[in-house]
Amino acid sequence: MAEGLELQASAGGLRVAIVGAGVVGLSSALAIVEHYGGSPLGPTITVFAEKFSPHTTGDYVAGLWQPYPHGPVPPAETKWNWETFQYLLQFLKRADVPEMGLFVQSGYNLFKHRVPDPPWCDIVLGFRHLTQDELSLFPGWSYGWFNTTLMLECKNYLPWLMKKLTNYGIKFMKKKVTNFMELSPSYDVIINCTGVEAAHLVPDKEVQPGRGQLTKVYAPWLKHFYSTHDEQKGLYNAPYILPGSTGVVALGGILQLGNWNEEVNDEDRKYIWEGCCKLVPSLRNARVVDEWAGLRPCRSSIRLERETLGSGFSKVELIHNYGHGGYGVTIHWGCAQAVAALFVEICDEKKRAVPSHL
Repeated sequence: MAEGLELQASAGGLRVAIVGAGVVGLSSALAIVEHYGGSPLGPTITVFAEKFSPHTTGDYVAGLWQPYPHGPVPPAETKWNWETFQYLLQFLKRADVPEMGLFVQSGYNLFKHRVPDPPWCDIVLGFRHLTQDELSLFPGWSYGWFNTTLMLECKNYLPWLMKKLTNYGIKFMKKKVTNFMELSPSYDVIINCTGVEAAHLVPDKEVQPGRGQLTKVYAPWLKHFYSTHDEQKGLYNAPYILPGSTGVVALGGILQLGNWNEEVNDEDRKYIWEGCCKLVPSLRNARVVDEWAGLRPCRSSIRLERETLGSGFSKVELIHNYGHGGYGVTIHWGCAQAVAALFVEICDEKKRAVPSHL
């Protein structure tokens, strides 16, 4: 039997539950099913979630491809970032890319002081340091970078993923999972893509919410992104401006670790508005169209590894894939490929556990 068919056969009959329907959960499902070419000999997959698009956190984020780690960057995460960028680039050649929510975006990262180049400088396109003439456009900011990257709007991308998964026969179930063992013995493998809820569900004390708040305005004249970094406030707690595909621009700059409040508040609204208008004064002429607050699943590093739960007939293999902070879009496909590799590893182990005469 050919090697590819052996892998397909080794997954036949396996029942997989993916918990979480954000970009991390849906891409993990797609990576697994595409590994088996959508074959009926592949696993049976069901995605469980309390909320599906258009009601997930991802549906509201701007979708800039740029890592925002909350600790030192492990080599694996740099690799997963690169794999995701390369994966997305190939879709730019397709005529139906607008349906996916993907487009090219160039812009500025601004700092108060000189900083080292980021680990992703060789991943994005055209990375360079700003000239003094360019910096003169941004009073108060003395150093910066310019590069071309990608925007992936999840309000389009999540439905696009769900459509592909539906065509592969993946099932979706609206259900709040409160204990992974409630899915056993109905499933052989569980993939944990629960984001910030992993803090309670695993539980994992390393996971904490990184509350953010957005003001969305209609400002079609803005064509570049602006991301500022203030060391005194924390590198990712400073104004940013992210233009979308339809002229709606996301204004933000809030990162409140440990804050579980998902309500919009006036203090943060004022901070975002004044900071962004100081950066780009023409925003004062923009019309506010929406506001939103939500939680990033922050962790010192992404947890992507296997674990075995229970024993005997209730034993189930668990793959964790959570803790992506505010850059799930940036790293999701690389992580999904790593999940698929772990899944194949589990399949091979189960195949070896079957007596040879069966």
